[in-house]
Amino acid sequence: MARVLRNDLVERYENRYPTAVRCFLDDFEACIAHLHCPPSHRRVIRTTNLLERLFEEERRRTKAVSTFFGERPVLKLAFAALIRGAERWRGIRVTDFERIHLQRLQEELETKHREENAPAVGTSSTPNRVYSNSRT
Repeated sequence: MARVLRNDLVERYENRYPTAVRCFLDDFEACIAHLHCPPSHRRVIRTTNLLERLFEEERRRTKAVSTFFGERPVLKLAFAALIRGAERWRGIRVTDFERIHLQRLQEELETKHREENAPAVGTSSTPNRVYSNSRT
């Protein structure tokens, strides 16, 4: 459905706004990546609002405390913000159907990753050894 709507949008606007349509097409697959996940998870993962909120919270707190005494206090602050953000995920129930869906998605992604990152030259079980004429 998303791809059909994409094609319609491209047909309508590619002549009027070619640069915007090109930008839209470049990022389209990333924009619909959340549609591969179960519907109950999409609302939480479809935006970067959680990440943006964490950055905003960190900026707010660093303004309140003008000086930090090192790396450790900053890491504690970031970790605490991440823990609060993760609490939002705890309320999501994962049914058996969704678990199977997520396992299939993981397998698809792993297969795609292996294919994209396969070595250019085939590998053999024994390494190729290069010796001089005197085998030294």
